[in-house]
Amino acid sequence: MADDDRPVLTTGANSGLGLATTIELARRGFRSIGSVRSEAKAEVVHDAADDAGVEVETVILDVSDAEQCAEVVPPLDLFGLVNNAGYSVTGAVEEVTDDEARAVLETMTVAPMRLARLALPAMRGRGGGRIVNISSIYGRTTTPFTGWYQAAKHGLEGVSDALRVEVARDGIHVALVEPGAFRTNIFNEAQRDIEGRGDSPYGSGYRRSMQAMRLFEPLMGDPVSVARLVARILTTPVPRARYLAGRDAMAIALTEQVTPTFLKDRVTRLVLGL
Repeated sequence: MADDDRPVLTTGANSGLGLATTIELARRGFRSIGSVRSEAKAEVVHDAADDAGVEVETVILDVSDAEQCAEVVPPLDLFGLVNNAGYSVTGAVEEVTDDEARAVLETMTVAPMRLARLALPAMRGRGGGRIVNISSIYGRTTTPFTGWYQAAKHGLEGVSDALRVEVARDGIHVALVEPGAFRTNIFNEAQRDIEGRGDSPYGSGYRRSMQAMRLFEPLMGDPVSVARLVARILTTPVPRARYLAGRDAMAIALTEQVTPTFLKDRVTRLVLGL
């Protein structure tokens, strides 16, 4: 089967990792389809594709809308699904509302499995397929002020592990990608959230957290490297269960294995003034 006969849907395709992946998969010869939430965002994707000299398709899809997902996904007859849509939530657990928590869990834990469920019949009909869930190094570790984002990624990893075993007999591979820090819109999202917290008892910690992010920003990776990794996962005969992306992710994963929890907590509190 030729690559252009294998449709791959990448969610959250209008920026960052999603846009880079949508373009890279088209470059590799896949029928690359990017989901976006508006026509204006679809135009961004098509403009980027034109600049890259490739053709992509877009679909309007809010991954948190179950009815819309059920209408859009099955007709695509997918070979591959890249669950990338998501956003950061910055705020101390005490200051994040129930609605904020439910929204992030819906977008980054429930929705990816909904889309996978809807894609599975077509993949079985094809005799196999690939589901790539974009997690984060935060799927392995946790830091202050991003607890609900990390809860969503931890949840995504847990349910992905279950799904991977359940569908393996059908030739469907499920893989997790765990990026570190890459040049996306995460800085602006964090700034927006912190400003929305108002006069907070965690204000000093928020400011220190943002200062650390600013210092690290020049070292953030290029989303294209993650896109190329996703392309490899879609084409390699036997994908691994997990892939770390970025030197910082590899360093954090190693540190998690060797650093006692009490020491990590102490250092974190000192850095953030908690």
